[in-house]
Amino acid sequence: MTTSPTAPTSLRERKKAQTRRTIQEVALRLFLENGYDGTTVEQIAAEAGVSHMTFFRHFPTKEAVVESDDYDPMIVDLIGSRPPHEDCLTALHHALGEGLRAVYAADGEALLTRTRLVLTTPALRARVWENQYATQQLFADALGGRRRGQSDLAVRVLAGAALAALTTALTLWVESEGARELPDLVDQAFLALRDPDGN
Repeated sequence: MTTSPTAPTSLRERKKAQTRRTIQEVALRLFLENGYDGTTVEQIAAEAGVSHMTFFRHFPTKEAVVESDDYDPMIVDLIGSRPPHEDCLTALHHALGEGLRAVYAADGEALLTRTRLVLTTPALRARVWENQYATQQLFADALGGRRRGQSDLAVRVLAGAALAALTTALTLWVESEGARELPDLVDQAFLALRDPDGN
């Protein structure tokens, strides 16, 4: 991504974040030009002007270049900042909507490229479940004080449903080649969760 949702403060952290961004931007460009499978870690490192070892200090695998972002912690913070009277689904909807609007405005093209790569690359698509499981658990944990007597199962189901709504919106956005507005698709997906019949 070109912009991190949470800006690092120290000079060392800023340099580290800039190196990470550069590697990720170069990798996405090379994946578009040569295909994911046709691009090696060595090519990415050379094009980014870093060593092979520097690449692996920032990204443990080639897949991680596409998968890695700082969005989950940002969404967790946004869930925590929602008004306490909101139910779980409303809090998730607004937190995800607010976070995605910020990412969409700053990094829309990179997000589109990354999402397209995940959806169209078998090696990346196979890892989606593992990543989504971790994200679902983060969302469920972040809902903590909003449970109001709801069971762990109920909260996890709501977190999973919210994640499914988000994933569906992202998929439709990619299928439209970015022509549709992602924040609108997210809102429509959450409305469908609350009212599947569209009434």
